[in-house]
Amino acid sequence: MDIIQDSNFATSFASNNAATGSVSKGIDETQDRFLKLLVTQMQNQDPLNPLDNSEVTSQLAQINTVTGINKLNETLQLLVSDFDAANSLEAASMIGRNVLVPGTTIDLQDNAAVAGIDLPQAVDEATITIKDSSGIAIRNIELGAQEEGGVIPFTWDGVTDNGTSAVNGNYSFTVSAKLGDEDVTAQTLAFGSVKSVSPDEHGTILDIGELGLANLNEIKQIF
Repeated sequence: MDIIQDSNFATSFASNNAATGSVSKGIDETQDRFLKLLVTQMQNQDPLNPLDNSEVTSQLAQINTVTGINKLNETLQLLVSDFDAANSLEAASMIGRNVLVPGTTIDLQDNAAVAGIDLPQAVDEATITIKDSSGIAIRNIELGAQEEGGVIPFTWDGVTDNGTSAVNGNYSFTVSAKLGDEDVTAQTLAFGSVKSVSPDEHGTILDIGELGLANLNEIKQIF
């Protein structure tokens, strides 16, 4: 089993600190430039036509507004960075756990396979169709009526509709569901094990072996 690499989090933490430092530096530089320009303007003003107090006050208000917005942006960046780091640390506890993620693969090993579907609502009937590598349907599993929507795991013992046992390997599956005479669109979910976790600019990424990479928010169920 792979383990999460601490260097990933160290790199992410360093990047966040660097970004925060850059924002702070930018705010200070903006204030310094403004104050220097204002002092220079006041020193070189026409004695017969001095700067209007309301104009100076307006300029000060403008720089305060800009500074306030920049500081707000800096605070938001810190909150986002902290949230991402917390998500990554929480996701690290999922290493070695089994999950259901969007996918159409079902892996049969020693007469046992697990997958799932995600129903948006209650249905009167739901049918799983398992297909071989050629796309030929070899097994139909009737799940019957489902009183509520949500994630529904199911198992397959490897037995085909003609009574023979399918060989070990990867198969695909589809789902059809109905409520009355209306078709209901359901999502198929593949079953896999989390091998490693790593932070990414788009969130926390999980490596689920043969199923590939998945975002943390794509996990539908954890076992």
